Amino acid sequence: MYSLLGRATIKARWFIVAGIAAVFAIGATWGLGVFDEFTDGGFVSPDARSVQDAATIEAEFGSTGADVVVLYSSEDLTVDDPAFADAVQSALVDIAAIDQVASVVSYYDTAAPGFVAEDRHATFVALTFGGVSEDEAAGVFTDIEEDLREAGDTEGLDVALGGGAATFADINEQIQHDLEIAELISLPLLLLIMIVVFGALVAASLPLLIGGMAILGGFAVTRVITEFTDVSVFAANVITIIGLGMSIDYSLFVLRRFREELANGRDKRAAVLNTVATAGRTVMVSGLIIVLSMGGLLLVDVPFLHGIAYGVMSAVGVAMLSALVALPALLYLLGHRVDKGRLPWRRNAEVKADTGFWHAVAGGVMRRPVLVLLPVLAFMALLASPILGIQFGGVDERDMPKDSESRQVTETLAADFPGGDEESFQVMVVGGGADAAAEAAAQLSALDYVDDVRPAAAPTADAALFEVLYDLDPFSAEARGLIEDARAIDSGAELYITGGAADRADMLEAIGEGLPYMLGYIVIVTMVVLFLAFGSVLLPVKAVLMNAVSLGAALGVVVWIFQEGHLSGLLDFTPSGYIDPSNLLLMIALLFALATDYEVFLLSRVREEWDRGADNRTAVLRGMQSTGSIITAAALILIVVVGAFAFSGITFMKMIGLGMAIAIFLDATVVRMLLVPATMRLLGRANWWVPGPLARLYSKYGIKESDEPVAPVEDRTPVKV
Repeated sequence: MYSLLGRATIKARWFIVAGIAAVFAIGATWGLGVFDEFTDGGFVSPDARSVQDAATIEAEFGSTGADVVVLYSSEDLTVDDPAFADAVQSALVDIAAIDQVASVVSYYDTAAPGFVAEDRHATFVALTFGGVSEDEAAGVFTDIEEDLREAGDTEGLDVALGGGAATFADINEQIQHDLEIAELISLPLLLLIMIVVFGALVAASLPLLIGGMAILGGFAVTRVITEFTDVSVFAANVITIIGLGMSIDYSLFVLRRFREELANGRDKRAAVLNTVATAGRTVMVSGLIIVLSMGGLLLVDVPFLHGIAYGVMSAVGVAMLSALVALPALLYLLGHRVDKGRLPWRRNAEVKADTGFWHAVAGGVMRRPVLVLLPVLAFMALLASPILGIQFGGVDERDMPKDSESRQVTETLAADFPGGDEESFQVMVVGGGADAAAEAAAQLSALDYVDDVRPAAAPTADAALFEVLYDLDPFSAEARGLIEDARAIDSGAELYITGGAADRADMLEAIGEGLPYMLGYIVIVTMVVLFLAFGSVLLPVKAVLMNAVSLGAALGVVVWIFQEGHLSGLLDFTPSGYIDPSNLLLMIALLFALATDYEVFLLSRVREEWDRGADNRTAVLRGMQSTGSIITAAALILIVVVGAFAFSGITFMKMIGLGMAIAIFLDATVVRMLLVPATMRLLGRANWWVPGPLARLYSKYGIKESDEPVAPVEDRTPVKV
């Protein structure tokens, strides 16, 4: 297969170059239009009880929440001053005339004290859109934002916009800003690292070219996917992180092997064929594991995760194909010119697998494997220990930057307005008449932590709607328990319950149901692909256990930082005391797949030495030395890429970026340098044990290198690798 792929790549090289140009052209124009197609993706399934109940309530009573909140304030005037009142009322007239606005509710219409700040220097207006879904609300807000700011004669007042639609629009804008910042931070560093690694400008530029292709191609594929399903706006960041990171990683290994083949005296045709058969095989195994593993997120009924999964699968798929097809075609065209722009301090050197730093490190570990293994596992367990105190919550205004207008509006309403800090959920009682409604209200009032139950709207002929105020953190387990208690009430009528706590209760239930299937699927996929790649029963098991160790340690550090709030000042975020479970699942899927990446790169080289007749210890030592520097460079590059998102203004994107950087660092250092050689030394020849039936399966279907001879040598010019 690899021989055919290599030959086809060489034969179609000019068509491939044209295809590269087409990917850049389409991705940079049509593909970037995906930003207009992104939605919030939904943290709760449309089939969840809270979502269904919310739809039923809206069908009976209309929209009972605000899509946008317009906050008017003044340091000098109060809401009772004629100048303040006239200004707001003139704005109300203009706002009501906007086509997209279905209703406008204010203090001047209702005289409700909840619309006025306690110092009476501010009031807010609640707007709802007509016939607009939650996913479309942010787009509508963006279209009318200036109209809302300029409505009426409010020159003497401060005007600020908040609410759900405004918050999502701010998040979308922040994400695009974060992408620009991440590119400004990471791209110059990446180029510098590549120049140091390869010592030649042409070679250093190729991984960035493939990285750009993966990002733009990933956006183009994702835009196609948005025609069939919702994709979260947060997929943009993840596509950039994973697309750029993995494409550069893959390019490094392909480039390294190509230059090594040239240094060993092979001509460019033979070098390309051997590179595709060796490094190309490794890239395909790694890419398959990541793409297939991300499919595990589809088994959890959380739409937000589905959109992210599609985005990652698109980016990694393009990155893998680019490294397997586009890069070899470019390398064939370049040949030895891949080293154009060689830096003066770089000297030609042959690769020596039996000496060197990484050989010495592995040798030291393998002489005392138990003495290394036990303390390292204890250290990783210590890092993972904060997971025992994990508390699941959700995303709120605290995930936005402190200077975000929508966050400031939310915090102002909570701090300055009567009842603004109270949490609530809505309950609609259907059937049984007034007596059933009164009984339901009485039972709701009797529940623990409930402060008040009051009508939320005038009753209809069939239903009554109540607002239940409670004194709990809405992210807490007690708040979710309160929802379950409310759902269990028997008043002789049907109860429909909606609100943030209800959404989170249903989301956690969906995660609890889907998590075992997701984890089982990811583990099975990883083990099957690794078996087909390496023909071993124990190595896939070992890889999964190593992944679990590095993943647990990384997640423990994430909980310590983002839940417990350590380093919050340095990292500039507001800790909520909780971890959003959907983001945790995303990190688990991503980190488990990425943790396998360097394992695949290392074991591919170890297996290559084993197949050449080396004993287990020698194969591991040579594999470590052959891949040590390039895995270190790849890890450093990926840390730079994902670490750039530690500067994101959105807390959970900061958490994902930093968590991935920590996991990659641990995997490329502690796991690769210490745990892998120690465990492989202890297992000995058992590393490669496989029973007869599985051996025949591997022989027939294994993802193995080509056995065909290489082409004749044309040029034996030594090349620095």
